[in-house]
Amino acid sequence: MNILVINCGSSSLKYQLIDSQSEAVLAKGICERIKLDGVLTHQSLNSDKIKIESPMPDHSAAVKLVLDKLVDSQVGAIKSLEDISAIGHRVVHGGEKFASSALINDEVLAAIEECNDLAPLHNPANLIGIKACQELMPNVPQVAVFDTAFHQTMPSYAYIYGLPYEYYEKYKVRRYGFHGTSHSFVSKRTAELLGKDIKDTKIVVCHLGGGASICAVEGGKSIDTTMGLTPLEGITMGTRSGNIDPAIIEFIANKENKSISEIMNILNKESGVYGISGKSSDFRDLNKGIAENDERCDIAMKVFCYQASKLIGGYVAAMNGVDAVVFTAGVGENDPLVRKLTCDRLQYLGVAIDDEANKLRGEEVKISTDESRVPVYVVPTNEELAIARETVALI
Repeated sequence: MNILVINCGSSSLKYQLIDSQSEAVLAKGICERIKLDGVLTHQSLNSDKIKIESPMPDHSAAVKLVLDKLVDSQVGAIKSLEDISAIGHRVVHGGEKFASSALINDEVLAAIEECNDLAPLHNPANLIGIKACQELMPNVPQVAVFDTAFHQTMPSYAYIYGLPYEYYEKYKVRRYGFHGTSHSFVSKRTAELLGKDIKDTKIVVCHLGGGASICAVEGGKSIDTTMGLTPLEGITMGTRSGNIDPAIIEFIANKENKSISEIMNILNKESGVYGISGKSSDFRDLNKGIAENDERCDIAMKVFCYQASKLIGGYVAAMNGVDAVVFTAGVGENDPLVRKLTCDRLQYLGVAIDDEANKLRGEEVKISTDESRVPVYVVPTNEELAIARETVALI
């Protein structure tokens, strides 16, 4: 069966059409500048990539354009919309209500909406995409796959904050974690590479991209992860601060005469390696700066890798051991320097990196030597395929 995977942002819509039997990507693309002038980039298995400028006043118009291209005789991948068996949607926040993916109905939609204030940038956009698909394809089953669901196996001592307990009881203020679809997919693949049943493994997954999180996966279940109530917590990221002393918020607000919302905007969009380097949130630019002896780029890189090493070590302690460390996502898959600097501090675990293997980018590869007591892998993530698999399992 063919599964359409939708990842809806506030002004964008990414999609893939996947044959669930062969797991081949039949078509993929992205709609950008929704609510503005609208641009669709589309490519099917049998055609070249095309770019179309078309008005997209809302997400329904974007979905309609995508569906039109999927059945287009020149650039499409299927003959009719009846060839789409189901639609899988990425939904960022499911709160405590969802420990697994869910077949979408009115009750599920209401529960997603209840989480809007926990993910105000993401969940409303996810809902818009779901409703647009319901409007255009009312008889096709739809599935919500939650970024937070994988982490619902965390024990309470891992997700409860050191705050008055009433805030958890009243508002569900707790650590939720994100990138769950990626952590699940990559940990399962790593268990296969180890030749072990995932139930018998302890794996640290480092999802390092513009947004970054690290996860302790024991027995195939998340027992701890670095992101929290929101995707702002954890390791320093592209533009996000990650963990800081909470008193900094009041301190800077008073010094700079800024509101809490202004400070939160700084922490989300002007901090991280971008804020430290003063140049870029893109690690390719940091690498270039380091090569040109830019001290702040060097500091930004070292901050990121130092924190990653500490967090990996913490999760080895949390699991009381580790069978593998694995890097994934844009930076994790493509930046040898990040992997090298991070693993240099793991020598106490017996980690030894193969410098030649570590030069590879974007490929599945073991980057540790045969003598390394803990193997280290690069495993490209595939969240769209994971969503398609979850969708097939449910329908």
